[in-house]
Order: sequence, then structure tokens, then C-alpha cells
Amino acid sequence: MSKPIAGILNRAAPIALATALVALPLAARASDAPKKASATEAALPQVDDSVDPCQNFYQYACGPWIKANPIPSDQSRWGSFNSLHERNQQILKTALEDIVAHPNADNQRVGDFYAACMDETGADAKGAAPIQPLLDQVKALSGKEQLPALVAALHDVGVDVFFGFGSQADFQDARQDIATVQQGGLGMSNRDYYFLEGAKFDGIRQAYVQHVSRVFQLLGDAPAAADAKAQVVMRMETDLAKVSLTLAELNDPQQTNHKEPVATLAKLAPSFNWDAYFKATGAPAFKTLNVAEPGFLEKGMESVLAGASVDDVKTYLSWHVAHAYSSRLSKAFVEERFSFYSKKLRGVEQNLPRWKRCVMETDNALGEDLGKYYVKTAFGAGQKAKMLTMVKNLKAAYSVDIDQLDWMSAETKKRAHEKLDAIVDKIGYPDKWRDYSSVVTKKDDLVGNVERATVFETKRQLAKIGKPHDRSEWLMSPPTVNAYYDPTENDINFPAGILQPPFYFAGADDAINYGAIGAVIGHEMTHGFDDQGRQYDKDGNLKDWWTADDAKKFEARAQCVVDEYDGFVAIDDVHLNGKATLGENLADNGGHAIALKALMATLKGKAAKKDGRFTTEQKFFLGYAQVWCSNQRDDAKRDQAITDVHSLSEYRVNGVVSNNPEFAKAFNCKADAPMNRGAKACKVW
Repeated sequence: MSKPIAGILNRAAPIALATALVALPLAARASDAPKKASATEAALPQVDDSVDPCQNFYQYACGPWIKANPIPSDQSRWGSFNSLHERNQQILKTALEDIVAHPNADNQRVGDFYAACMDETGADAKGAAPIQPLLDQVKALSGKEQLPALVAALHDVGVDVFFGFGSQADFQDARQDIATVQQGGLGMSNRDYYFLEGAKFDGIRQAYVQHVSRVFQLLGDAPAAADAKAQVVMRMETDLAKVSLTLAELNDPQQTNHKEPVATLAKLAPSFNWDAYFKATGAPAFKTLNVAEPGFLEKGMESVLAGASVDDVKTYLSWHVAHAYSSRLSKAFVEERFSFYSKKLRGVEQNLPRWKRCVMETDNALGEDLGKYYVKTAFGAGQKAKMLTMVKNLKAAYSVDIDQLDWMSAETKKRAHEKLDAIVDKIGYPDKWRDYSSVVTKKDDLVGNVERATVFETKRQLAKIGKPHDRSEWLMSPPTVNAYYDPTENDINFPAGILQPPFYFAGADDAINYGAIGAVIGHEMTHGFDDQGRQYDKDGNLKDWWTADDAKKFEARAQCVVDEYDGFVAIDDVHLNGKATLGENLADNGGHAIALKALMATLKGKAAKKDGRFTTEQKFFLGYAQVWCSNQRDDAKRDQAITDVHSLSEYRVNGVVSNNPEFAKAFNCKADAPMNRGAKACKVW
């Protein structure tokens, strides 16, 4: 079960891959004399001098990069995150190929998993046979009274039907893990896809029904029967979607905090035998749990189960079995899945090469096993030490910022300082690697390998129920190009995978590194004080530590950010969702401002000076912008605006710098310039 984390990118959305790490072109220099580029010069982006930075800083800083880096045909977007991710994938590919060629007792498990995934010929020969045992279990369902055991078996292997069940830190006592039941069971990535109006979304829903039908045909159904089954799936999922919380609602912990006795579930959804389900999962006994979305169970799941026939339920379950495993089956299943989820929804032209998909599969299944090889190759002790120094400097700047807030009372400031001081820093990789020794992998059984790895993780999560919370655990593998803050642990986490160029350049000017990785550090720290994070105390408990007046002042300032981002257009008439993206936008704005303060503090208040073409402050802003340089397909922009809590890259730059008066000073922006919001600027942290 997912935890309430906040990251620089959406963990649920796959980071697209490409060919190689893209070297950023050099900025134009004041002198035309040929010379060897310094680390600072190599780290600066080439700028577009035809664009006034005060009119559109994103285009000024990223225009040449965007022009020189078209989107590869197997990507929905291409940017700095993607190119670094590709470099990391190449490192993992080399390691995996070496492991497959030279197996030993330590690496056999990872090597066999990757080898099985790379066996495309074997997958094509098997067709749908690998999931037939699961489909047979569904087929054997003769009455709804047998459903709890069947749902438990499907959940065990990662098939998302009806709801989700797992463990989480107790909202009221974050040092303890409890059970939780959450909404689930949809085939499209967001509830809004079932209801948004307009020809575009009508077409997506029609395409989804056709996709479901074609999958049933691949499973052996005649076209007419498959069409009928697809309609059943769409009807049941739409009914579940109707009462699912929205993206913005899911971001509010008050909306998902409902600690209840287990008996409450029988009142909400009496058609489902919860005791039988929990027994079948093998979860430890428990008396209370968090019912994250009670209305979903009472008005959605209960209604669907009460109104559906046994055959309808079997149709729904069969679809989700195929949906969960279609990317691991024969080419026909793989291409059918790609045609809807990647091509239709995000505009991707062709599927990823198999090796890229298999590196990701291995990382998803055995992340810390595989991560050892990445850390050995790409992350040294020196990088960790430098990161810890930057984190220390960012914390010091954040402390000063809290003291200087003119809208916060001394009482709340005291609590804010306590929370900031309590933040735990996790850098690079876990102190103790996860033990996967019980996971059996075979060279000729990809689906079986995935099932066994998923069962391992499911059981590992369920075993936490009723036990002290393990704060040493990582929620991302070491090669991941991302970072996150966990409000229940009050910690910031930076995998080794993101501590590379263009986020961190060894030997480059501090201004560039503080603009890039420094802003990422500040982003994650600010999540501790965003619209969600501020509701948790220093120990990770959901507890109000604000005065009522300060809370109102925060909400007023946060509303400014909501309104600003609501006005940004993703594509056509689809705007960003200012409420859903609020936490990430607050983190972008706050983290960026804190990083600049930390930089200036390290320079001991020295006045801006030019080193070549740009001043210190200008290099900071350029270092920040180049992290977000990207190209993105129109369909992918639409999908991100609907499903993602992060704003589009252009607005993660322009929306931020336009709120920062230091940017206007650095680039001499006039009062009416688009990148200078002046009195309308939004500022919380």
C-alpha cells in the first residue's frame, strides 16, 4: 500500500527513457577565444538570446536545448530527468548483462529475473498460458461467498480489484504501523477519465472499451462476447469511479484519515466477508484499521457487488488479471497494452526496446538487489558527503527564513523550528539492504518471477501491521531519478540516481549546483511545510501544531498559489489543477527560494559578480531552469494535467521565478514584465 510521500516527480508515472545522457551545450561566452570549457561552463545551458528572460525565462533558458533534443519515438516526453534516467538504465543494463554472463551465488536471482524477461521468444510461445492458472481461479468462482478468498489471492500477486489492502504508519502514532483499506479497482489511471466531458474524452473512453474487448479476444473470446464483456467492465469501473476521491482530495490527509474498528467494514460493505478476506491474506490479527475512503466502500464497492451477477464479477476480475500481466505476455498482449496506455493516452509512437522494459521490471521487482550494482558503479562516499553539506546549509537557510516570516507568530515558529530540526536526511542508499533470499527466480518464467516477487512484497508489507514503524526503510530504489519527503517519518530521501548531472556537477560553480540539486533539497524540505506536510508534527503524527490565526494566514497565501496555477493551460482547454498540484507548487517555490538563500549564505553575502557572461544569481536561476528543460507530447501534457500532482515543466520554471523578486533583480525585469508578478507574487516560504 502506498505511503503519503511527496516527491520531485510523480512516482506513479513512469519516467520515460531514451538513448543516452544528453550533454548540455555550452552557454555563449563573452570571449570568442577558443579555450577548454570549465566545469562551470559545461554545466550552464545555452540560452536563447532572441528571447527576453523577463518575458519567458523557460524559453530563454531551455529554448536551444528543446530545439536540439526532440522527443524520441518511444517517449512521451524528453527532458533532463529522462536523459539521466537513461544513463542510469545503461549502467544497470551493463551490470545485468555481465551478471547473466557470469552468474554466481550472490547475483543469480537478479540475473535469472532479467534473463527471463529478455526471453521474448519464450514469451511469444507461451501466449496467455502464464496467467491461465489465475484465470482458472476466477473461472471457478461459483458464488459471491467465495469472493473474499479469491480477491485475497489476486491482491497477493498484484491484481488491483475493488480495493487495496496493506499497511501504513498510524496517522495518530507514526511510530506504529496499522492496516489500511483504500479505494482501487480502476483500469484507467484516474477517475476523471471516466467523467470528463468533450469529444477528446469521449474518444478515450471508447478506445478503452475497445482495448478491453481486444484483450478478451486475445484470451480466446469471440468479438461479440468480448464486446459484451468490455461493456460490463466499463460499467462496473465507472460505478467505482463515481465515488472515488479526486486527485486533490487524495492529497488531503484529513480526507483519508478514518481509524475505525474492523467491524465498521461490515457496516459499510456487508456484501463482502471481510473476516474471510483478512484470514485469506495471512495478515496479522488487528482490531482497528484506517478506512481511507469510507464512502468508496459504502457507495461504490457495496453497490457494485450487490448489483453485479457472478458472471459480471468474473468478467471484471478476468480483465484485471490480464491487465496486470499483459506487459509480460506475448507480443500481441504487449502491443495491445501499448496502443492504449502509451499511444492513445500519451501520444508515444513506439514501445520501448525490450531491454529497457526489462531493466525497469528488474528494478521494480528486486530494486535493492539491483541497486547494489548501481551504487558500486556510480555513487561514491564523496558525493554523499557533499550532499550532506548542502542539506546542512539548506536547513540553516530554512531556519533563517522561518525567523523572518512576517505572517507567522512566535508560537508557531517555535514548532516549525522543532520540526525542521527533526528532519532526518537519507542520502544515496539504505544502510541495510533488503533481503530477497526467499524470492525464487527462474530463467524461463517471467510471469512466475513477477508473481513471486510481488507476493514477497505483499507479505512484507502485511507483516508490518501491528509492529513498530521502520524508519530506515526506503521507498525508492538507489538508481531512481527522483527524491521524496515522507510526512509520517519527517525525512527527506535522495536516491543515488538523482545525485548526478544536471542536478549535481562536480567542480562546477556553487551557484549552478545550488540552483539544481539545492532546489531539489529545498523542495523536499518544503514538503514538510506544504498544505499536506504542515498537518504533521515533528514526529510524523497527524497533529495540528499551528495557531488558528497562523493557519488562516497560511491558507490565504496558499490560495494565491492555487489561483496562479489554475490559470496555466496544459493543452487546449485543459488547465492545470491548482488545488491538486498545490503541494508540489509550494515545494517548488519554497525550495527554490531557500536554495538561493543558502547559496548567498555560503558566499557570505558577497555582491553579485560576473564570471564570464552571467552573475552569480543568474547562474543560480539558469541552473534551476535547466533541470526542467523538456519536450512533451500534447497528449502527455493532457494526461499529466489530469493524473499528476506536478505541474508541467514550463510552469515549474516560469511559475516559480515570476514569484521571486530576486529573479527580477537579477535580470533587471521591469515592473510589468510577465516574469515579475510584483505585488501579485505568491509567497509562503
